[in-house]
Amino acid sequence: MGNQGWHPWRHAHEHYPHVTISTGHELPERIWGLQLGARIWLCKRLNQVRRRCTLTHELIHLERGPAPTDPVALAREERIVDELAARRLITLDALTDALCWTRDPAELADHLWVDQPTLQTRMATLDPLEVAQLEHHLEDQWLWIP
Repeated sequence: MGNQGWHPWRHAHEHYPHVTISTGHELPERIWGLQLGARIWLCKRLNQVRRRCTLTHELIHLERGPAPTDPVALAREERIVDELAARRLITLDALTDALCWTRDPAELADHLWVDQPTLQTRMATLDPLEVAQLEHHLEDQWLWIP
């Protein structure tokens, strides 16, 4: 497993010991996690990698406070949280190392210990300095086709 720097379970234990994390419930279709008050639910159908990504996403919601109720503001908040979670889960150094040996999205996600949506979000939100660093380390062989 390539990128194990961020440990959402440890972070939750150290920073949110009062928060209960439940993995034993079936959540509605396409809902992987929910955070409400001092409780986080992770759908019991999730595999370990998806639990890791979803818990990170829900912890960031916890850090940022209650989500907006306005649908447009809520959609914007979800995009922000998705990007923050992807950045926390995939460091630029880990991404650079992984891209040295594969450009296949499934292999990259597996190596980085994230799900493909998280990888796609990270790649789609690279800033110009990150792209320049990737190009430099990959000797101008940088090409990403999501």
